[in-house]
Amino acid sequence: MGNRLSKIYTRTGDNGTTGLGDGSRINKDSLRVDAMGDVDELNSVIGMMLTEAVPDILVETLVQIQHDLFNLGGEICIPGYVILQQSRIDDLEEAIDTLNDDLAPLKEFILPGGTKTAAYCHLARTVCRRAERKLIELHRSEAVTDISLKYLNRLSDLLFVMCRTINKEAGVSDVLWKNERA
Repeated sequence: MGNRLSKIYTRTGDNGTTGLGDGSRINKDSLRVDAMGDVDELNSVIGMMLTEAVPDILVETLVQIQHDLFNLGGEICIPGYVILQQSRIDDLEEAIDTLNDDLAPLKEFILPGGTKTAAYCHLARTVCRRAERKLIELHRSEAVTDISLKYLNRLSDLLFVMCRTINKEAGVSDVLWKNERA
């Protein structure tokens, strides 16, 4: 394989547009570019998380998620392109079920925190929800695959369970919300 990016700057975006994977150009502040940016940011936060003490049982899944998110970015960048399949959602659901089986049932809401790794995971979860909202907004005006919408919805659920798993594996309690009015 040759070099994919032999020149990093092209000057083609100096006028406020960017190129999509199909060769078309759109404004950098379009919903499509926003959605790509949110997915890219989510991938970056997961990358930050992976620089911390992530339990071994989560590493392979998180690396696969990073690849999935890159593929999702490709789907958003190339209108009509489909790469994510239902099997990826099935894998997320299986991971949720497996991890959740080892956790105590939740009786209270939890707040982001515990370990630094769990805090990064909570950040990833909130960025995932934002990416999902942006993709839904894009879906109202342009075609987006149902799989990509389901993927982000399921991923945010998995990230929540991962936050709890990270704290449990580190021997740190989740931060419970205390309703002062109760």
